Amino acid sequence: MSTPVETDSNSPDYDAIVIGGGPAGSTVAALLAMKGRRVLVLEKSRHPRFHIGESLLPRNVPIFRKLGVFDQVREIGVEKKGADFSVPGAARHTVFDFARAIHPDEPSAFQVTRSEFDKILLDNARARGAEVRERSEVLDFRISSEHATVTVKNLDGDQKTEELAARYLIDASGRDTFISSKLGLKARDPRHNSAAVFNHFSGVPARDGEEAGNISIYWFEHGWFWMIPLDDDRMSVGMVSAPEYLKTRDGALDDFLVQSFKRCPNVDKRMARARPLDETRAAGNFSYRARRIFGDRYLMVGDAYAFIDPVFSSGVFIAMQSADYAADAVDTCLADPKKAARAMADYQRLVDRGISRFSWFIYRFMDPAMRFLFMNPSQRLGLQAAVISVLSGDVYGRTRLWPRLMLFRVMFSAVNLLNGLGLGVDKKIS
Repeated sequence: MSTPVETDSNSPDYDAIVIGGGPAGSTVAALLAMKGRRVLVLEKSRHPRFHIGESLLPRNVPIFRKLGVFDQVREIGVEKKGADFSVPGAARHTVFDFARAIHPDEPSAFQVTRSEFDKILLDNARARGAEVRERSEVLDFRISSEHATVTVKNLDGDQKTEELAARYLIDASGRDTFISSKLGLKARDPRHNSAAVFNHFSGVPARDGEEAGNISIYWFEHGWFWMIPLDDDRMSVGMVSAPEYLKTRDGALDDFLVQSFKRCPNVDKRMARARPLDETRAAGNFSYRARRIFGDRYLMVGDAYAFIDPVFSSGVFIAMQSADYAADAVDTCLADPKKAARAMADYQRLVDRGISRFSWFIYRFMDPAMRFLFMNPSQRLGLQAAVISVLSGDVYGRTRLWPRLMLFRVMFSAVNLLNGLGLGVDKKIS
């Protein structure tokens, strides 16, 4: 635990103000409080609240243990031992079992109802010593050489505004991208743009046996579907597609989603007796990244900095892992300002490394060559184990993956070449 920095009467009230009480904000707040820092979390909603993104990764688990919430998450979660992939009408699906990663020290993860999961994390931040104010919306901010100041509106009661100051401002506002939007830093990802439609359903059968908790991914002509088993006969089901396909709908959003199921016979079969449990929602412009992740007296964590396509369930993991790194970076800056520039640069390098390793697969996920390689995984030279390691979240340098991943890229290029020559390798899927 770090020793709190001595303060004088002119110092701000907090070492760090965190905008947002989702997984990223709750994690960075708890970890900084555990280091002895004075932390305030400002969350505009009140937990529990609905949020999509229920599928976690094995590399989330060490962070749960570090935060002291593993048992609570396990209690609300469905054990997830892997992911399975299917193409339309195929008689089989391919399973990527996390226990077959190169270093399978955490061989499973969880599927969770986000309203419950997020509340566990926010309550933990309180328990660890962070001050948490819900229904508090940050309207603006300004930076000086000594501190950051935010203008906050109380959304309950008198709805008054006040100004609060901290030595550092941490933006964990998620897809609201508070600082990035204010400073004009947000840029859509030109290589990947998508939209999603989703709901929770009952009456959807899970996979059999050991695969019952797996996330299922189905390709179809316009994108892909997910199925995530949750508790109490609840299945999260969604579709990710190009925005152009979403614009073709003529009618209610829930009808459009049901009609889209029919474009993928495997999905349509599993959804035959499904009953919607909530309203069908849509989200657009999925992929973006800010042009920088930090500045004087501030940094961004999780979706406040970047969001990539959710096909590999990377969102919550990237949010929490970047929050872990951010807590170390901010603590270093507070303890020794001379090390601030290096700490922030290291923080950006670490976060970008994980995003880039997921992104290589995501940018190519709809390519026929990628479908072929996922449906026909190679056991040779540890190639499938390397891919499973990525799917597990082992993307920050813990395991030496690059030799195997480079070979996988060569195989991808070779299949693409054969397809370009008209040999139709990608069609050999049944």
